[in-house]
Amino acid sequence: MIRYFKILLLFGLLLPGFADGQDVPFTAGSFPGSVSSLNNALLNIRTGDDYFYQEDPLYKLALNSYEKAYKLNPDNALLNYKIGVCHLHATDKYKALPFLEKAHKLNPACDAELLYFLGLAYHVQAQWDKAIGHYRTWLNLQQVEEYRKRANKRIAECESGKELQSAPVNVKIENAGPAINSAFADYIPLITADESRMYFTSRRPETTGGNTDLKDEEYFEDIYYSTRVNNVWQPAVNLGIPVNTKTHDAAAAISPDGLTMLVFKGDRNNGDLLITYFVNGEWRKPEDPGKNINTKFHESGACFSPDGKRLYFVSDKPGGLGGRDIYISRWNDTLKTWSPAVNAGKNINTEYDEEGPFLHPDGKTFYFSSKGHNSIGGFDIFSSVFENNEWQKAENIGWPINSPDDDVFFVMNAAGTKAYYSSFKKDGLGEKDIYMIRFPENWKIKPAMVLLKGTVKHAITLEPMEANINLLDLSTGEHIQLFNSEKETGKYLVSLPAGKEYAAVASLEGFTYESGKFYVPEKKEFEEKAFDIYLKPVNRGYNLTLTGIVFDAGSAVLKPESKPVIERLAAMMKEYPKLQIEISGHTDNSGSAMENLDISQRRAKAVCDYLHKSGVERNRVTYTGYGSQKPIADNNTAEGRKNNRRIEFKITSGK
Repeated sequence: MIRYFKILLLFGLLLPGFADGQDVPFTAGSFPGSVSSLNNALLNIRTGDDYFYQEDPLYKLALNSYEKAYKLNPDNALLNYKIGVCHLHATDKYKALPFLEKAHKLNPACDAELLYFLGLAYHVQAQWDKAIGHYRTWLNLQQVEEYRKRANKRIAECESGKELQSAPVNVKIENAGPAINSAFADYIPLITADESRMYFTSRRPETTGGNTDLKDEEYFEDIYYSTRVNNVWQPAVNLGIPVNTKTHDAAAAISPDGLTMLVFKGDRNNGDLLITYFVNGEWRKPEDPGKNINTKFHESGACFSPDGKRLYFVSDKPGGLGGRDIYISRWNDTLKTWSPAVNAGKNINTEYDEEGPFLHPDGKTFYFSSKGHNSIGGFDIFSSVFENNEWQKAENIGWPINSPDDDVFFVMNAAGTKAYYSSFKKDGLGEKDIYMIRFPENWKIKPAMVLLKGTVKHAITLEPMEANINLLDLSTGEHIQLFNSEKETGKYLVSLPAGKEYAAVASLEGFTYESGKFYVPEKKEFEEKAFDIYLKPVNRGYNLTLTGIVFDAGSAVLKPESKPVIERLAAMMKEYPKLQIEISGHTDNSGSAMENLDISQRRAKAVCDYLHKSGVERNRVTYTGYGSQKPIADNNTAEGRKNNRRIEFKITSGK
């Protein structure tokens, strides 16, 4: 009897007269006297169909054509169906439901997949039971196993959605705001560990070259960045060339210190990852990280480990668990290259697609997006913790962070208090937007780590310096990470995962080694620790202008603001008792040579006397005046003359 009922139901669905409404065909009989309009509408439908039915459908272009035909005839079931499907695959999935409902009302048999897509339209709006009802009806009509599997997967997603929505996580989700988001697509946020800068991808009109992609009529992707000042994101700025080009350039990964970036090039070799470095205040031209990362297949989303020695990335190359998988490659310090990548395993990857890997700066909490596991629809964000030498089974991080639509490219600050991700929501400023998540104090995953940050400075002048910083594991003596402070600012940032004692050793040729020890207990809650490093010159022959020593015009009397500089020099002299130096005075070429020689001599002596007053023995310091004999700048300009009026010190002996 049940089988007989199903046959009758299927037969009824196939009858045009079964529809509740009036399905109006695009025929001359339906539109008498509108031959020209009808022909245009039919032409638009054919054009739309060319995009809709191709192997890789271009739904946005199809939608543009279908909407023109819709103006003549809004009561055609098949056209409503196609428009609804286009919306489900284009920018605003929420628009799909009324078109698919109307198609079903006009003619439930207008397309064999109508019930499936009507279920998907309810699914997107979290109307779980209605979605399940349509999926099950469609499932009962299917004989092909692939279609049955698809329906069962969707039903399972809805069941997961009901369960997770019934126990929402206590978070606050808010739009990242107009400084970040635009009226166009904005996605793939990347943040430095201290949340001081964000890089992201956008398809706004200011893209490099200003051109659009013919496949979807949207602007090419470019990478933008924003700096956070007083907890407020500043208006985003295009990263510019050489990273951005006239075609697609998307942000893929940023190192915790913000000095290394991976860029996704979709138009290169089916999709490749390129690497670029921030050097001397600018990003270098991206380069290929090698054959163990890029293949002839599609490589995309990625992240670095905190120590920079592992690279996690997504690829659809053969041999995975299915779809797009996450792979791990380790840096070979001997060969200076990335090693062959290995699959992250079944606790991370599924037979469906994975995307957007992100390893928290604590080094053991992994976030990623997946269409598998217990996803509630599209990509959901999952977390996994590294324990017992393997990644544990992934967990859905919950509703309302995850929605029935794609939720992807999740990144979290080192403190574990805020995260950012890409999502499409009704209250968005444009197509996709970047959203910020604020976590409560009792959030289930708390990072155990210290974020060590500071500035490397010259011990005497306090000018920023670019130095090598070597991070050591004191329990093993292993060199964990070697990096440089920024040349222009002297800043550095490094994450110290829990359970180890570390030493950070800064070095620069001609200067003393400076180091600090830091112990991070296993149960340590997040802490941001400041450690400024002051490098002291020690090599014989080292010569430096003592910036900050000033006198009134024609005077050899030290001004009060000069004394801290001399006191820092005195402190270095006491630390290195064998050090001997010469203080020299210099002037511009204004006035007579004799006058310049005299005042330069008296000014050098004033510095020498203050050093002695600060506890430095007289036999360790000599002084002389050179007048205008040794200019370092052009005396024909005011700025040049100012630079020539200076006090220098030179190491003459000892350490």
